[in-house]
Amino acid sequence: MPPPRKIDLLPVELRAWLQEELRARGFGQYEELAEALNFRLEEAGLDLRIRKSALHDFGSEYKEFVKLQEQASDWAKEWLGDMGLEDQAQRQNVLFQMLTTLAFKVMQAEVTKEGAEISPQNLHFLARMMKDVMSSSGIVQAMQEKEKKAQVAKLDAAVTSGDIDAEAAEKARRILGFA
Repeated sequence: MPPPRKIDLLPVELRAWLQEELRARGFGQYEELAEALNFRLEEAGLDLRIRKSALHDFGSEYKEFVKLQEQASDWAKEWLGDMGLEDQAQRQNVLFQMLTTLAFKVMQAEVTKEGAEISPQNLHFLARMMKDVMSSSGIVQAMQEKEKKAQVAKLDAAVTSGDIDAEAAEKARRILGFA
């Protein structure tokens, strides 16, 4: 079994810093980045040094991952388009099911590997993707709740102003599912 890449030995907080720096530097300036990373490693008391070439390899992989994420995000935005919140929630569920299937396939592939062959990076990216989808699903649900509250407030205001009577407002609440 080959030894793990040094980049895969980075602590989580330094890996997150590295990913942020790669994006901020436009996936370039690898010499300066290697110097800054090695300084942080030394400051943390870690006996690990990363060369420019290893950073470049990781940066290329990460750049491709970011590009794919952006493409997927653009596709999802276009796919969801001007749909209502109900449609968006349904599409969100479909996307989540698709990602769950993909996650299962990736995990299946990783499980068949032996210890050092398992890619922590693949597992990390997969977990992050799932977290992002679950988070956006929560956002859609929050938007739906906000929309419901706004509709209820409009009905209450219409009753208060005399535009409709309380009985009609109650019927509207039942029909709209707010009762």
